[in-house]
Amino acid sequence: MANAAMTRRITPVILSGGAGSRLWPMSRAGYPKQFLALNGPQTMIQQTMARVQGPLFTPPLVICNNDHRFLVAEQIRQIGCQDAEIILEPVGRNTAPAAAIAALRTLQKDDESDQDPLLLIMASDHIIADTAGFLDAVELATAAARDGALVVFGIRPGHPETGYGYIKATTALGAHDGLLDVDQFVEKPDLSTAKSFLADGHYFWNSGIFLFSARHFLDELANHHPAIVTACQDAIANSTMDLSFRRLDHDAFAAATSQSIDYAVMEKTRQAAMVAVDIGWNDVGAWSALYDIGQKDAAGNVHHGDVLLHNTNNSYVHAGNQLVAVTGIDDVVVVATDDAVLVSARDQAAEVKNLVEQMKADGRPEPDMPATVHRPWGNYRSIDTGDGFQVKHITVNPGGQLSLQKHQHRAEHWVVVNGTARVTCGSENFVLTANQSTYIPAGEIHRLENIGSQDLHLIEVQSGSYLGEDDIVRFEDNYGRTD
Repeated sequence: MANAAMTRRITPVILSGGAGSRLWPMSRAGYPKQFLALNGPQTMIQQTMARVQGPLFTPPLVICNNDHRFLVAEQIRQIGCQDAEIILEPVGRNTAPAAAIAALRTLQKDDESDQDPLLLIMASDHIIADTAGFLDAVELATAAARDGALVVFGIRPGHPETGYGYIKATTALGAHDGLLDVDQFVEKPDLSTAKSFLADGHYFWNSGIFLFSARHFLDELANHHPAIVTACQDAIANSTMDLSFRRLDHDAFAAATSQSIDYAVMEKTRQAAMVAVDIGWNDVGAWSALYDIGQKDAAGNVHHGDVLLHNTNNSYVHAGNQLVAVTGIDDVVVVATDDAVLVSARDQAAEVKNLVEQMKADGRPEPDMPATVHRPWGNYRSIDTGDGFQVKHITVNPGGQLSLQKHQHRAEHWVVVNGTARVTCGSENFVLTANQSTYIPAGEIHRLENIGSQDLHLIEVQSGSYLGEDDIVRFEDNYGRTD
């Protein structure tokens, strides 16, 4: 690559939305796929942030919803990206308003070294195997973006895929080597059409990755959807800080029309350009995608966790905290978590979204929350539940502190497994270590803190007439929560 120091830096904008329902049961609305480590030790959002570190980039700007704010903050903390800014969307409005917010906020910072900053728009939950190739493509597209082009990254197709939109690009962009003029954006095709696209050679998968200047994007969006720009301007102007999060004004942002960048701008502008790349990109839209990119054994199987296979071929098997044994079937997906098991033909793995919709219609909790529920102080996992009781494994991060609270309908017994806990119970304040326990009566004000340097693990046994998570009254909370 050219000397990055000679190039004004690019602001990475990471969009962290969506429920990832096609990767159920691991991905849930409350803990979607970008927060999962599906293809390595880092989660997908951590991989996304890691590939845009270095002198070419400013600290990233992450746009997410309110429910995921602490998940994003914790995953950023884990990889040491302290300067990232997190903006909270009060409602989902697709990618065009999110990009407008990013453009307005970046311009609002008024960096005197760059009055028209470049934005690199990316989803938080895509895989890019060739990071060096990706960075080369970003630098290749930079000059065109500074000249006003709105650049989309087109993926050279490896097979006739029906799950992606396509971009047709046939003519070189005159002033910028390596870039192409965009002829047409094409909706997801049927298989026959996808095969013809592959044979044609001028059609590319639409990655949803964009590089453009903040001002040029806002100008183009204002030409076609001025109300979106106005709504986003109001949402930024009336935003507030909540701890380290920037919270957009609810009413203003809700007034923005829900539009994708493609529909709102790219399909209408005359400034669309494309850089063609082959970077091992995958949007991980189904379990079959993880099979495709996974390391296969001699029988063509991809497996993770405690898995035992016999007479099984060309399958994807993922075990959670238990043994998963499969015998005598081929071309399947088996995914087991603490509270659910999915079994699917591998070529129908994307249809799990229909099961998720059915579960939602039936009012089941499994589409929304995983068995392990994450909180800003740590997490808890339900071990057993029955009439009038529930048992949980609670993990509190070092320095983590639950809110000062009380429950009207349940009592709690705490047993410390390891770590050091400070307990507030009414007017008492005391320390518990491994193999020590305490009792919290119903209606008593209490708090739990981890004052040690290691994770605090304890077993909580709840008993009472009602055990729902909404039986809580908070008096103090370090994380700004009221419910």
